[in-house]
Amino acid sequence: MNAPYDGDRDRETPAGDPRAQVPPPPPGHHPVPPDPYLQNTYAYDPYQQQDPTAQDPVGEALYDRAAHPPPPPPPHGQPWPPQQQQYQMPYGDDATTQYVGVDDLVTHAAEEPPPYDAFAHLYRDQQPVAAPAGPVGPPVVPEPEQQAAPVPAPRAAGRGASILKSSALMAAGTLVSRLTGFVRTLVIAAAIGVATLGDSYAVAMVLPTMIYILTVGGGLNSVFVPLLVRAMKDDEDGGTAFANRLLTLVMVILGGIVTLTVIAAPLLVRMMSTKIADNPATFDVAVTFARYCLPTIFFMGVHVVMGQILNARGKFGAMMWTPVLNNIVVIFTFGMFIWVYGSYGTTKMDATTISPEGIQLLGIGTLLGLAVQSIAMLPYLREAGFKFRLRFDWRGHGLGHAAKLAKWTFFFVLANQAGLIVVTQLATWAGSEADKLGFQGTGITAYNNALLIWQMPQAIITVSVMAAVLPRISRAAHDGDSPAVRDDISYGLRTSAVAIVPAAFAFLALGVPMCSLLYAGTGTDSARNIGFILMAFGIGLIPFSVQYVVLRGFYAFEDTRTPFYNTVIVAAVNAAASAVCFVVLPSRWAVVGMAFSYGLAYAVGVGVAVRRLRTRLGGDLDGKRITRTYARLTGACVPAALAAGVAVYGITRTLGSGASGSLVSLIVGGALLIGVFYIAAKRMRIEEMTAMVGMVRGRLGR
Repeated sequence: MNAPYDGDRDRETPAGDPRAQVPPPPPGHHPVPPDPYLQNTYAYDPYQQQDPTAQDPVGEALYDRAAHPPPPPPPHGQPWPPQQQQYQMPYGDDATTQYVGVDDLVTHAAEEPPPYDAFAHLYRDQQPVAAPAGPVGPPVVPEPEQQAAPVPAPRAAGRGASILKSSALMAAGTLVSRLTGFVRTLVIAAAIGVATLGDSYAVAMVLPTMIYILTVGGGLNSVFVPLLVRAMKDDEDGGTAFANRLLTLVMVILGGIVTLTVIAAPLLVRMMSTKIADNPATFDVAVTFARYCLPTIFFMGVHVVMGQILNARGKFGAMMWTPVLNNIVVIFTFGMFIWVYGSYGTTKMDATTISPEGIQLLGIGTLLGLAVQSIAMLPYLREAGFKFRLRFDWRGHGLGHAAKLAKWTFFFVLANQAGLIVVTQLATWAGSEADKLGFQGTGITAYNNALLIWQMPQAIITVSVMAAVLPRISRAAHDGDSPAVRDDISYGLRTSAVAIVPAAFAFLALGVPMCSLLYAGTGTDSARNIGFILMAFGIGLIPFSVQYVVLRGFYAFEDTRTPFYNTVIVAAVNAAASAVCFVVLPSRWAVVGMAFSYGLAYAVGVGVAVRRLRTRLGGDLDGKRITRTYARLTGACVPAALAAGVAVYGITRTLGSGASGSLVSLIVGGALLIGVFYIAAKRMRIEEMTAMVGMVRGRLGR
């Protein structure tokens, strides 16, 4: 039975209503207990006094009457009977989804439900039917002999509202972080350029991230979140002791790693780029940068552990907002560098002309940014009631089990980083050769800058949605509830696709004017070359995002072996295809081919991962519904991207590819892409797009 009618089961019917003629239940019949997922969902009807057929023109166009026919009008001259049949909204009509109206989602998304324990917001959808003591259980049904009107229970926030609020908070933090990260990238490019000096700094910055992920980062991000959630649920202290042991262990391990890597910095730089190592001046600068950047490994790990502790306690904002402080510190540092030494456009500074004081300024500022980011987490931990103290009693508390799980994650990131090393070697080599021919912006720095822009939609949308859903998936997997895992994976894929698919086509159509405007300070040719790399990344954003969501399903089942095998495939395809591009293509286009290889590798990996996860979930991954959503979104994006691309080409030919021409191209092309996509998506009646439009209209009060 569809959810909207469940709220009418016990409602009295007026005299003369055909439903009143239903015979009473036989003696001994026991009423069905109330459904805790649907109880009181429709107690409030904002459209009670409105004619359901008299909607505004936009809502009329979005409303799918073929799938959801409205109720027949009453006889002429008679008013609409109140609450005779609930008006169904045209989105979310699915038996596996809890019914929460769009207006309720938007209006009450910021309200805190009264939890009966500290973690009810994580597991509300998986509570048993029997109501626990507290205000969040289902309302008590009066005994049959009592005639008093039942007291309405307080409105309990549904799972959709909880996820919406958490995802919106994290998406806002990630958006601000990414925007300030863009400014940071622009300032860095304006200070040291995107040629050999920029490549030296880029290699030094890649090293700490790579080593952190290779050693402990992969396990922290994938293995310990489910264990933290379980410890908070099962341990008497709410998982505080387990979190303290984990944080202490990570600090000890990372302290040792930092010491070793700082000593081995020359070997690490040579491992990343033999082309840089062959140039003594560039090599010395890269090693010095690396020794300032490598201690950030410690602060990365501490920040992630504290953030996961807060996430497991339902505090999702801090981990997404504190990186803004890091970006501000680095922006200030490189701004000071420009103020003292001048911009790259005027100085053309390279490894032979930069002063030791300049290297020291940039290195200290980079290290200070990560330190401030980590320290800023402490007030949030205190607010969440977590008190840190060193715990060295690591044996017998589940950390060994986590280490066994993390070993496959180690191999996972090892394979991933091996592919990164290959790409870095090839990209720095190709960039150095292209620089000799007069083509700047074709090396690893350009590759990383384009990659940063390309990953922004995935980081804002997909990561935010899955960070809010991952604790719930872990709980469902622990309980053996495969349908719940499937539903949440399907939700993550379909919801993120509404933004990911259009963004992929936007990068394909608008990549050149976007980068020409953002990186205008590096020179017109360098900026355009970055734009070509971004275009090559473009469509690969779709499998990249899908892969991220699908792997969360394996991690929820504490299966880290399958993601390892999958990553080996992705890394192997990426490295092999990049090598082919390096050999076949001219040096100025080699990195463009490597960017396309990145998306191709994830497309191959997605095909393998989806088949394995479908088998894990009993052969059902909601495939038809997911495929239909992606196919319709792609169909809406193709004409939009074509129209935008034609407009950009015409404007660029007329106004040139400078900053002003790129700005006009971006505005006109972006407006065309959004407009054509919206019209096409509305005609295709894409369910998730309709829901998004409804949420936006509700937020605007229209």
